[in-house]
Amino acid sequence: MMRSALRVNAAGALFLTALFWMSLSDSPVADAAMNGDLEAVRTLVREGADVNAAQGDGMSALHWAAESGLVEMTDMLIYAGADLEAVTRIGDQTPLHLASRAGMGATVEALLKAGADANGTTATGGATALHLAAASGSADAISLLLEAGADVDALDRARGQSALMFAAAFNRVAAIHALIDGGADHTLASRVESMPERQQADRVAGQRRNQVLEAFRAAQGPDQTRGPTTSQVQTAVQAALAEQPVPNELVEDTVDTEEAQPQALSYAELVGGQGGLTALLYAAREGHTDAAMALLDVGADIDRVSLGDHTSSMLIAMINGHFDLGIDLLERGADASLASDAGSTPLYAALNVNWAPKARYPQQQAYQQQRLTYLDVMKVLLESGADPNVRLNKHLWYMSYTFDLLGVDTKGATPFWRAAYALDVEAMELLVAHGADPGMTTQTVPQRRRRGGDRPDVSGLPPVPVGGAAVHAIHAATGVGYGENFAGNSHRHVPNAWMPALRYLVEVQGADVNARDHNGYSPVHHAAARGDTEMIRYLVERGADVTLVSRRGQTTADMANGPVQRIQPFPEALKLLESLGAVNNHNCLSC
Repeated sequence: MMRSALRVNAAGALFLTALFWMSLSDSPVADAAMNGDLEAVRTLVREGADVNAAQGDGMSALHWAAESGLVEMTDMLIYAGADLEAVTRIGDQTPLHLASRAGMGATVEALLKAGADANGTTATGGATALHLAAASGSADAISLLLEAGADVDALDRARGQSALMFAAAFNRVAAIHALIDGGADHTLASRVESMPERQQADRVAGQRRNQVLEAFRAAQGPDQTRGPTTSQVQTAVQAALAEQPVPNELVEDTVDTEEAQPQALSYAELVGGQGGLTALLYAAREGHTDAAMALLDVGADIDRVSLGDHTSSMLIAMINGHFDLGIDLLERGADASLASDAGSTPLYAALNVNWAPKARYPQQQAYQQQRLTYLDVMKVLLESGADPNVRLNKHLWYMSYTFDLLGVDTKGATPFWRAAYALDVEAMELLVAHGADPGMTTQTVPQRRRRGGDRPDVSGLPPVPVGGAAVHAIHAATGVGYGENFAGNSHRHVPNAWMPALRYLVEVQGADVNARDHNGYSPVHHAAARGDTEMIRYLVERGADVTLVSRRGQTTADMANGPVQRIQPFPEALKLLESLGAVNNHNCLSC
């Protein structure tokens, strides 16, 4: 009798719980499933609650059960008529997508047995359940999906990535083996995107947008009370672009060209092509040694370069500060001489990443967690025969990313020049010991037009052709860019090393204290721009001429007198230079 009463009480309690969930929201089954309450879900289904009623974000009870790995609940919901292909509001993710993403092999199996689509894709990136299972690292889920007919080499729509690339990027070694066993192709590369083409398309779309706005204003007449909505503008622009492909003449009109004159590279042109990464390149970029070695063990080409800018696995590891992996790849036979389209090599990259300037886009910090230092890496590379005199073909867009305060273009720079720019005497000495040429300079690039036209060149120096010598190592080590931009806000270098670096260049390497860069600045100009009186005195003692004038007509005293707006004058340096014969033109922009 008592047991019977207890059963009645338990049933009553479940019924009350069901009523509670049903009174709580319009999706009581989903709410109960979210909380993992199997008995409440069972009671609600028995009482006729809608098994497919979704929450505001589209999450149904089956989504929650699948993602949580609740096999009994999943089976019960499927039996009760749960929709296998129900999707979330954001991303159109099915229960199978969520189970795969969470690595829940048991619920993946239940869903597949019930007929879930193994090749369905999400809306946001076009990923399949196999992509998500690969990212989760679940070998069981991967095997089940492949048995159910999932395309092992399907590419997502976002970047054209395969499931193997997902596994490599997340260092999922078990997933890599499961995919390879399932026939995955490790030679596939992700989609390549041309940044110059994208920039041109964006410009044309901007022009079309302006045309739409102008047409709307014209139709409104003089008494305009409202403008088109964002949705209206986007729809009109997309329709115009779809109806009329971008004409060549319109693209050409959007580029500021000057006949027969070479033009400075835009940011998009510095970037060039992006993408075209294999699974190995993804693993190397993220610093995943285990994944990289697993791919090499199954035959991945260690020297296969990206299709976007021809970056090798070793180089991409170094660029991202993964020094230990870079040297592991070298020991596995990677070619250290392979350079990217920009001319960057692993040797240059190791230096550059260690002294990466401060940037609005956060610089990677992986190099600080490595067993090997950048100097260790340089020694190994140089001893293995790396060429210390390879020059950059263009400025590296990722040196300081989208907002550059340095005021210097590194096209033509060698590792020695980069070491001088970082005031790194130890690195300079190491490079020279292995054949580096201290006299190699950066190269002159086409100059962008200045507002108000070009100033007359009053320096008396012959013009420097494009590709000619631009900035010498001594300029890099005395402060190039400080008097032309806001380099002091972003330049990173060896602390308190201005004088040691200069002494090394002058006293050991015989650098010319009166060398002129492509803008006509001398080492004294650059030292003056930083207010460095100790360096000015040293240069003068070594024969530097303080009366030299730059191509823009600036004296050395002018450089100490706030030549850039918001840069305050350096009174002591200004007084010293005037006493030595430099002319002060009193052209301070911040006074």
